[in-house]
Amino acid sequence: MPVQYDDVVAWVKAFASAIEENKAYLTQLDSAIGDADHGTNMQRGFQAAVQKLEESPGDDIGAALKGVGMTLVSKIGGAGGPLYGTFFMQMGTALAGKSELEADDWATALEAGVEGVQTRGKAELEEATMLDALLPAVQALKESVGAGSSLEAALVKATEAAQGGMKATIPLIARKGRASYLGERSVGHQDPGATSSYLLMKAASDVLATKKAS
Repeated sequence: MPVQYDDVVAWVKAFASAIEENKAYLTQLDSAIGDADHGTNMQRGFQAAVQKLEESPGDDIGAALKGVGMTLVSKIGGAGGPLYGTFFMQMGTALAGKSELEADDWATALEAGVEGVQTRGKAELEEATMLDALLPAVQALKESVGAGSSLEAALVKATEAAQGGMKATIPLIARKGRASYLGERSVGHQDPGATSSYLLMKAASDVLATKKAS
């Protein structure tokens, strides 16, 4: 069953709701190693992104995601805005002109988004960043889709991989961003960006599960 424009909008809205529900938790994580604003900034940015989608309905998935990305860049402070903005803009570029998506389209777009984050943030795996959740997620998604799995099943695998990557940031020494200033004192803290990235993948999986159930 192809993913439609409305499903993609539902994904962004589901993620915005997850950020709202976990705002205090994300801020708590960030207070230990950062500026204590990840939850607040993400909430503000995704509220604006949802409003943008509601004010500009259409059927071009790529254009919608690029619009989300540009909104995030302008509304989210700190590193989160450029990184999440780049993620959505690169996904949008990969899906330009598409009104429905197959599993291969989603995998290609997700990979483009993650590559954009990696280029923008100049980070690698195991540096305690959002990439520790996103890189395993995109790898799991590609492998599952390549093996013939449905997008719904592939997203479950991607979400599990993102969760594992998120938890794997706890023993790492942060190498990027404000947390890197702490050096070894950053060990023992779950990265807030990896946590929000896990919520991003879970929102996609939840939306597709709901679509299939209906």
